[in-house]
Amino acid sequence: MSEDTIDRTAPPVRDWPALDLAGTDFDPVLTELMREGPVTRISLPNGEGWAWLVTRHDDVRMVTNDPRFGREAVMDRQVTRLAPHFIPARGAVGFLDPPDHTRLRRSVAAAFTARGVERVRSRSRGMLDELVDAVLRAGPPADLTEAVLSPFPIAVICELMGVPAADRHSMHTWTQLILSSSHGAEVSERAKHEMNDYFADLIGLRSDSTGEDVASLLGAAVAREEVTLTEAVGLAVLLQIGGEAVTNNSGQMFYLLLTRPELAEHLRSEPEIRPRAIDELLRWIPHRNAVGLSRIALEDVELRGVRIRAGDAVYVSYLAANRDPEVFPDPDTIDFSRTPNPHVSFGFGPHYCPGGMLARLESELLVDTLLDRVPGLKLAVPPEDVPFKKGALIRGPEALPVTW
Repeated sequence: MSEDTIDRTAPPVRDWPALDLAGTDFDPVLTELMREGPVTRISLPNGEGWAWLVTRHDDVRMVTNDPRFGREAVMDRQVTRLAPHFIPARGAVGFLDPPDHTRLRRSVAAAFTARGVERVRSRSRGMLDELVDAVLRAGPPADLTEAVLSPFPIAVICELMGVPAADRHSMHTWTQLILSSSHGAEVSERAKHEMNDYFADLIGLRSDSTGEDVASLLGAAVAREEVTLTEAVGLAVLLQIGGEAVTNNSGQMFYLLLTRPELAEHLRSEPEIRPRAIDELLRWIPHRNAVGLSRIALEDVELRGVRIRAGDAVYVSYLAANRDPEVFPDPDTIDFSRTPNPHVSFGFGPHYCPGGMLARLESELLVDTLLDRVPGLKLAVPPEDVPFKKGALIRGPEALPVTW
């Protein structure tokens, strides 16, 4: 073997087990990987082989925005991964590369612009007030997750998607089965098929619609032959499922505010800082377990002195990027005055989360409404007794028992 064929720069492969972490604890394995270097190698509980892990803020933004790293090539590979089952639908937007990805995103862009999100603001605030009215009428204690943090994002994403209120419960059930790894691949796949069939019918019925909701926009785009029905359904399913991530994010956010009451008091006394504070909480909260979807290097790429070869799988960690001390001084500290705050909690590049603006809107409404309308809000159990989800890809409390 010649000297040239030996890559002496490759770091060892580290096992990254699926830890069920409680509270807002940062993953200790990820902390070690960040210390080891900007580009490491990992093996996750499922799939095959190993993958590169990129953790520095600038490198994460480069990889996610560089056409030399593609998603489509993941389709035919059993890349090492966290999820036990991995059966992506062909043409699903999460596994497309430009220009197809750009074309598909364009079909629903109007719903996720500032104007599109503002369209649902007053209706969202009204739905949230109704939920909080019911909580206050029933009196303490309450499970904040069940009473507010779960039904609110479902109602908002269904409103934006154009899903009738009568079908919200089905949507929620399917989403939970798709996102959980504890029911097995068969149950998860069946739920995905049922949600696919639902959206195929809904989008098909909206082909002549001039509505501004996502199903109407997709129905019109299919009718104009800009996207196929299969593509439209895949995108709708992804957006619907993504909409429920707010339940987990806001669950962690309120767990944090209730276990560190000085933070909640700061937001009550200075309401004008809330939008900036929410950005800082979004940066700091560890949204997910391990990493999400990988990319495949489409050609050899040199990164931080490491050669990533064509065909290698590459993961980025947005959680690690959000704690990069070169970009966020004292990154483990929650600093509501942090500015600028270029966090990547909603991703970066072409696959940036289209619902980022909507998630911010929901977080702002939740913080405003709950802090102002329930000033005595506090945990009803010790912090260590708050149950957190197990076997989930997205982190969050199973229940958030509160009193006031």
